[in-house]
Amino acid sequence: MSNPKINNIYADPISPSLPNTNFKLDLKRAALVVIDPQIDFLSPEGVTWPFFGESITENNTVENIESLFASSKKAGITVAVSPHYYYPQDHEWNFGGGLEKLMHKIGMFDRKGSLTLEGFENSGADFLPRLKKYILDGKTIIASPHKIYGPETNDLSLQLRKKGVSQIILAGMAANLCVESHLREFLEQGYEVVVVRDATAGPRAPEGDGYLAAIINYRFIANALWTTEETLDQLNA
Repeated sequence: MSNPKINNIYADPISPSLPNTNFKLDLKRAALVVIDPQIDFLSPEGVTWPFFGESITENNTVENIESLFASSKKAGITVAVSPHYYYPQDHEWNFGGGLEKLMHKIGMFDRKGSLTLEGFENSGADFLPRLKKYILDGKTIIASPHKIYGPETNDLSLQLRKKGVSQIILAGMAANLCVESHLREFLEQGYEVVVVRDATAGPRAPEGDGYLAAIINYRFIANALWTTEETLDQLNA
């Protein structure tokens, strides 16, 4: 659906060159996957808010993620979370990209260890409090942590396959980083993937607008790019 605000840099092109994929959600084989719904990303108390807060606020990201959780639970589809944690040993890596270096420097997603919850509750690595009732209901899949950006290093795809999932509704953080990396890997593994464009957000930095970069790539590679409203219509059909 085209954005009526055609002067908005995030608006869909008036005359797109790419064909419509005609993607349609099949609730019998669909899952909601939410990436990094954690305090360090989604709360003003999180360490990345200076970079992501503006985009999160503009997109109404937190509220939209919550709506997706609620409607997905009501629809009875599989719901999964792909979290991001760093343990003390991860800070001993010999090399890393620029953002990796920054994340380690600011203590993003830090935990005391992989086998302890000491200091975890309400830390930056913890889930956003308003989302916990959906995540900690005993039914949501909480995958092992991804370590860089994509799901190659966790058990998320295995968990989804074991539930018979072949379609994924993708939301969470961050648009041009973990969300895009999950999208690309899932596509390579043969899933159909729709990205919910206003249930994510990207960084604003001197290096560029990460959200805009992601939206452009989503248009080219995702099976569909929907708003939260469009996704809820499919979930509630």
